[in-house]
Amino acid sequence: MPAPFSSIAEFRNRLSTLPGPDAAAIAGAQDRNGQLTKPPGALGRLEDLAIWYAGWRGTARPALERPQVVIFAGNHGVAARGVSAFPPEVTVQMVANFQAGGAAINQLSKAFGATMSVVALDLDHPTQDFTAGPAMTEAEMVGALAAGWEAVDPSADLLVTGEMGIGNTTPAAALACALFGGSAADWTGRGTGLNDKGLSLKTRVVEEGLTLHREALGDPLEVLRRLGGRELAAMAGAIARAREERIPVILDGFICTASAAVLERAAPGALDHTVAGHASAEQAHQKLIAALGKAPLLSLGLRLGEGSGAALAIGVLKGAIACHSGMATFAEAGVSGG
Repeated sequence: MPAPFSSIAEFRNRLSTLPGPDAAAIAGAQDRNGQLTKPPGALGRLEDLAIWYAGWRGTARPALERPQVVIFAGNHGVAARGVSAFPPEVTVQMVANFQAGGAAINQLSKAFGATMSVVALDLDHPTQDFTAGPAMTEAEMVGALAAGWEAVDPSADLLVTGEMGIGNTTPAAALACALFGGSAADWTGRGTGLNDKGLSLKTRVVEEGLTLHREALGDPLEVLRRLGGRELAAMAGAIARAREERIPVILDGFICTASAAVLERAAPGALDHTVAGHASAEQAHQKLIAALGKAPLLSLGLRLGEGSGAALAIGVLKGAIACHSGMATFAEAGVSGG
């Protein structure tokens, strides 16, 4: 469906009316969990995940059958400052690789039964260098939010958003610093493999952006417009749409989580339908998910992006739901002790 907003103000208003989980479904899932053929709490966090998922899907005995993975790609003007170990041309090349089925995310999506699509966002026109002005105009940001919103399949029962955009750990670091405070160095990492000199330059670029836009740092959506990028805005739009459809979301790494954090800071509770798929090797990611009150499902030293860590975590969530909905209760199994 076309996005129901045509301005940042209208998108902001959508965030103020987000639906919550189904309390009856949560109660029913908790009751069922208490009757399953296992000692109480024996499945640990899997039990909490299944109940959380049940609440958002509105049924005490849910199934996870239609996961969706969407990769958003964008180019960044700030990349011209030398903040990445790779040139911007790689964004277009990797989009072609996604479309041909050759990337890691293609394999992980297939392994866990997820449909996967790629949305390329005006790759021939990078955002403006945020050290010289706002990264996006309002129209550009609204267009990216809408692209994310419209990419979500309302029949999906789980969403993973991934990204591709050379240089995009730089706007992600700027977003995280603007939203949660601290210094640029606290949030700026090596990305695709910068050396010490490159990391120092990248940190300085983030500082320059934060200084230039300091008067706007109190408004999370304005922070996204000024310091973000098209693929970051698109992920935010997709995660917001998933909330409206009560589709649970697994968050990926640092860039995805920085994008999602904009929603949480703009409307506290906006990420209640999300879990952190993993803790990445990007040094600030664990700090960011902790700031959001999220505990990662996996910690495997991943730093690829593409939605890869979140896609891998689909398997954990599938396992949780399979146990919750497929196990017999004590009464059904004729086992004493329930």
